[in-house]
Amino acid sequence: QVQLIESGGGSVQAGGSLSLSCEVSESIFRPISIRWWYREPPGKEREFIANIISAGTTNYAASVKGRFTISLLINKRTTTLQMNSLRPEDTAVYFCNVLYSGVYYWGQGTQVTVSS
Repeated sequence: QVQLIESGGGSVQAGGSLSLSCEVSESIFRPISIRWWYREPPGKEREFIANIISAGTTNYAASVKGRFTISLLINKRTTTLQMNSLRPEDTAVYFCNVLYSGVYYWGQGTQVTVSS
């Protein structure tokens, strides 16, 4: 059973930065092809933020492009999301997601709150 453990959420003032991490449990035996970050703002649907493909290609939602950076650590188990120039509208629960052996797995979510 693949488990995703998220960390790094918290509260910050507008203009500040936070870094989120998503660590995959050790019980994986094949490469993970794609990793995502999503977020769910209060009262809204979950939305795509960024993804990174195993070859290193990254994609971002227009709302975060230029401010957020998704990375994969050299250990291949941890995906990070560096969030700079945060805005109140970035307030949401952030989730990581991976596709492994044809199945999508989700993290438990971590709260990010940005105050004005």
